[in-house]
Amino acid sequence: MAHPEKFAGAVLIRALEPVDGIRQMKLNRNKNEIKDLTNGPGKLTQALNINREHNGIDLVKSSLYICDTAGTIIEKDIVKTTRIGISEAKELPLRFYIKNNHFISKK
Repeated sequence: MAHPEKFAGAVLIRALEPVDGIRQMKLNRNKNEIKDLTNGPGKLTQALNINREHNGIDLVKSSLYICDTAGTIIEKDIVKTTRIGISEAKELPLRFYIKNNHFISKK
């Protein structure tokens, strides 16, 4: 087991708001509209050039990383809702996004 019982073993990031590297993301996706670059898991991985070779890498030891450059997000701005695009446990409130953010995959 990769993690203790009752603790998440991974977090799926389905979308993000591009703030840096936008020119390269546009090239990777062959798109010009910034809103169309990373608003879904497939689009996100294509924009960031993430592929199966990255599966299982140690993010502590890798040059691939995620950081927050958008500033502080306060708790009242976080929307918690049920999961989408799955067949099991879709009623669980395990989906989170920033309220009114234009870069989420689906509301």
